Amino acid sequence: MKQYLTSTEIIDWKTSAVFGHAKEIAAGNTDVVSISQACYEWVRDHISHSGDCKAAVTTCSASEVLQERTGWCFAKSHLLAALLRANEIPAGICYQRLRLDDGSRFTLHGINAVYLPEYDWYRIDARGNKTGVNAQFCPPEEKLAWVPQAKGEVDLPEIWPDPLPVVVQCLKN
Repeated sequence: MKQYLTSTEIIDWKTSAVFGHAKEIAAGNTDVVSISQACYEWVRDHISHSGDCKAAVTTCSASEVLQERTGWCFAKSHLLAALLRANEIPAGICYQRLRLDDGSRFTLHGINAVYLPEYDWYRIDARGNKTGVNAQFCPPEEKLAWVPQAKGEVDLPEIWPDPLPVVVQCLKN
């Protein structure tokens, strides 16, 4: 589990802003499920999805997302992992391969997995809700923004301790 608690260049929870905000969200609570839900709902509801708000900036690291208050699904998952890890809750990055709305091609979608001792690894999607998207935190049931259904769509099974290099490169460029 150690790798899912580490502060990295992208999941930079040891920065004072991220660490302080994580502790503020936890508010002295020690229950892993309650803290996980509070962190999840805070990112889902207080960090705008860059595509939805047509953000002029593209963020990548957790500290950038927190500062700018916006991020694509990947960046939001980086912040959520950082907030959880700062509260000593193991968290990783997961991906889904989904069809774009027009069905012509695929896209990668970033989500998280959090380790909840009473449930094991539990996947959550802090992308942000909107019409047709209703992601929730309700373990043990998963309520992700999207469930792969179309031909070629898939939930990728890996739980990564760090985001994929291609995702980081894309966000930084």
